[in-house]
Amino acid sequence: MTRWTWTGAAAFALLAVAQVPLLQAQWLTYKTPGIPRLGDGRPNLSAPTPQSPDGKPDLSGIWRPACVATMPCWQESLFFDLAKDLRPSEVEMTPWAKGLATERQRRDHVDDPYGYCLPPGAPRINNLIAFKLVTTPQLTVLLYETSVGLMFRQVFTDGRPLPEVTEPTWLGYSVGRWEGETFLVESAGFRDGGWLDTRKARPHSSAMRLTERFRRPDFGHLELSMTIDDPRAYTKPWTVRTVMNLLPDTELIEAFCDGHEKTMEHRRIAAPSPEPPSTAPH
Repeated sequence: MTRWTWTGAAAFALLAVAQVPLLQAQWLTYKTPGIPRLGDGRPNLSAPTPQSPDGKPDLSGIWRPACVATMPCWQESLFFDLAKDLRPSEVEMTPWAKGLATERQRRDHVDDPYGYCLPPGAPRINNLIAFKLVTTPQLTVLLYETSVGLMFRQVFTDGRPLPEVTEPTWLGYSVGRWEGETFLVESAGFRDGGWLDTRKARPHSSAMRLTERFRRPDFGHLELSMTIDDPRAYTKPWTVRTVMNLLPDTELIEAFCDGHEKTMEHRRIAAPSPEPPSTAPH
């Protein structure tokens, strides 16, 4: 038994993710071309960072968080607590955000949108199962394997600015550029009241600006930092750092909420009060 329990949406999220940890991925016996290998045929994950034709580091590949459902550390991962490696003083919520997080935990996380087959939101989706980076000169695409369906993010690298948002989304709108060896992604246009993590149920507002920095120090690892800048939800910006591991010789697999209506039969509880909208800090 863990020191905390899960019911409702949180339990569904945990169980659903545990069922799809890329163990059933496709082309398990097909070796991905272009991967450096050791004498025994295993991928050499310590090999030098590959380069794109333009001389920049090639970020392409399938990347998995350090802890996923098949590992003992998963329940202590960033998916459950995005700020687990930070001091409490580094992540100070506004009264609005603190009230939302408290109510979500009081209701035992049953209102988590991911438990209703909805997107987990960003950056939580980075810390879930795995994502595939596909790079082109004008666009970088992140393809996500999740338990509620395949999802994607588009990062435009053609010089356009972030848009004036009229339709907020689960995963926001993103533009990217290179800063030396680091690929910097800026995102905005998120829906109000999203979930940054699962157990702590930290919210974000529609004012959140998410900055992600991707750096590939060698062939098999991807350093990722995620900065939350959301003055409606937090008194100051805060940054989380992690390292993703390459998954060679495999591919993503589709997964959907098949039979989810059966799960819903066991999750009938009183509807929540509407979450209060975020407001600009005074």
